[in-house]
Amino acid sequence: MSSENGGSGQADGGARGAPPEQLALIRETVRKTDTPRAKPRTWRGAALAGHLPVARVLVDKGVLHLDRYFDYAVPEELDADAQPGVRVRVRFGAGRHRVREGRREGGGLIDGFLVERLAESDYSGPLAALAQVVSPEPVLSEELLGLARAVADRYAGSLADVLQLAVPPRSARAERRPSPAPAPPPPAPEPGSWARYEQGPAFLRSLAAGGAPRAVWNALPGPLWSEELARAVAATLASGRGALVVLPDGRTAARVDAALTELLGKGRHAVLTADAGPEKRYAQWLAVRRGSVRAVIGTRAAMFAPVQDLGLVALWDDGDDSHSEQHAPQPHAREVLLLRAAQDKCGFLLGSWSCTVEAAQLVETGWAGPLVSGRDQVRAAAPLVRTVGDGDLARDEAARAARLPSLAWQAVREGLRHGPVLVQVPRRGYVPRMACAGCRTPARCRHCAGPMEVPGAGDLRCGWCGRREEGGWHCPECGGFRLRAQVVGARRTAEELGRAFPAVPVRTSGREHVLDTVPGAPALVVSTPGAEPVAEGGYAAALLLDGWAMLGRPDLRAGEDALRRWIGAAALVRPQTEGGTVVVVAEPTLRPVQALVRWDPAGHAVRELGERAELGFPPVSRMAAVSGPGEAVAGFLRAAGLPGEAEVLGPVPLSVTPVGRPRRPGGPPPGDHWERALIRVPPGRGAALTAALKSAQAARMARGGDEPVWVRIDPPDIG
Repeated sequence: MSSENGGSGQADGGARGAPPEQLALIRETVRKTDTPRAKPRTWRGAALAGHLPVARVLVDKGVLHLDRYFDYAVPEELDADAQPGVRVRVRFGAGRHRVREGRREGGGLIDGFLVERLAESDYSGPLAALAQVVSPEPVLSEELLGLARAVADRYAGSLADVLQLAVPPRSARAERRPSPAPAPPPPAPEPGSWARYEQGPAFLRSLAAGGAPRAVWNALPGPLWSEELARAVAATLASGRGALVVLPDGRTAARVDAALTELLGKGRHAVLTADAGPEKRYAQWLAVRRGSVRAVIGTRAAMFAPVQDLGLVALWDDGDDSHSEQHAPQPHAREVLLLRAAQDKCGFLLGSWSCTVEAAQLVETGWAGPLVSGRDQVRAAAPLVRTVGDGDLARDEAARAARLPSLAWQAVREGLRHGPVLVQVPRRGYVPRMACAGCRTPARCRHCAGPMEVPGAGDLRCGWCGRREEGGWHCPECGGFRLRAQVVGARRTAEELGRAFPAVPVRTSGREHVLDTVPGAPALVVSTPGAEPVAEGGYAAALLLDGWAMLGRPDLRAGEDALRRWIGAAALVRPQTEGGTVVVVAEPTLRPVQALVRWDPAGHAVRELGERAELGFPPVSRMAAVSGPGEAVAGFLRAAGLPGEAEVLGPVPLSVTPVGRPRRPGGPPPGDHWERALIRVPPGRGAALTAALKSAQAARMARGGDEPVWVRIDPPDIG
């Protein structure tokens, strides 16, 4: 018995003894109930929409061999709500033989997005019907769908995986609330502190006039960067267009939020960060999608924000690890915003106190222009930087006794007379790599220029291609034959400083507890890189300890990343004209240290780019990493139709993840033994490499391979 018949029997039994008018009403209800109706979500026998009865749906199945659209029939009752861009639920996996009354049935319910309505389907067989329109709110625009497809192709991922990153989870209460009316464009802002940059005022004028300037911005040290970003957003809004700013964390987003609120007032922009909570974040996202708000600031996920009539995309500190998404297909915010700038033909601003090699490449190729200050402005804003090398440490009795050199003690004592002092200590756990014992030049493989490692028993080999060094290694710079492992970060720094300065409070900021700000009173602030709080009025001095702990990491970006972290800390120190001093404990002859002393991160990035071009390293070349169990990786590489120019490095064993430790993206499960192969292609062949790897992965998934194989495009940590 159907649920309808069961319901009618119950109604008839309850009619005994009822008044005549109530009895007539019940009988009429029974007659209507007995009329055949479609079952919920199968729509058997239901009429279809008279106009465009086919819905093309992207199902939420993030597997590559199902990375395509599927057609469904649109029931007449869902015709009005089933519009392109809405969330739907469909039945998936029924098979071709489960057909009743010309309609495919069965399968599990799964979420999806309605992409478009069609008059007829390319599929010749019977179609299943849409099960449900979850909400009539359109959340997937044509522009966002095009961006998601470009990102999926760029990173060899599936469209469904990208849309999981781009469209936040639904909140029904947020959808029911109307968004405010859009505010009129504000007046164009004054240049303000942008006047410190040679092309700064011209950049703002171009944005305000509706132009699309593209610039790499080397920001001056100090706290004014957030105000300068706010003025760039205001100039874009003045042209009647929208703006998007992506920041590395909630602390930096809060500073730009405060600067925008002070400049434009409340209600002019949306803040998309995880701190807001799901419902509030979705309400803000809807306001942007509906066109009520034209300016967006936020963390990594905001890179997909559906800003209408986009006039500017901006990214602050593109070298920060937070900009690299950890969920498949692991896109980087910089690359996504580059795709958006090309797709929307809008302005682009890549800003940082430092400069990555990718940013330098944008300038060197002419795609973006430099937005820099003259050397006089740099000297006026930067602190004095002093170095302590190995020779100084060897002659320094204080350094041998207490690990801190005499120059550092002097800087701390002097700084504490005028304000807080920042002490940056590298994180523990950096894996050392090999370098020349004489000149400290990193040891690299003569075959592929990968980093040399000694996994055990004096066995020197390449961390990329796995080749062993035969005949002995020698340094190409000084001719030396001796190698040394780099030192690791020191411990108990806060305790040592607390004992040395007992009358001064010691504050710590790190992974477990990150401080946002500290007062301007004298204090010692011990921080790990990236967790430095902002001091009111700036720090009087800063110590950058154990430089070799960062420079010695087994990674191609070690020097660039060390310089970025040093400059990030030194930029919080007062200018030299106000007594600001930075002491870095690292060999003064090294290129990153020299760039810090001169405050020339752009010059360092340009020289690094030139060297990588000669060696075929990213970003000049495109690279992919394939990791998994050894046999699975070997089989994958055999089956992949790689471009003829592709060069396969390895495979080599990956470090085993200890049991109980978290698994890194692309790394082996705890206790498993995996291998990794690197594949690189010359410029212009990145799309071919990505397409080949995506096809091979889709074929492997369709066959149902038991062993996992991870593919990552442009891996940030290649060694």
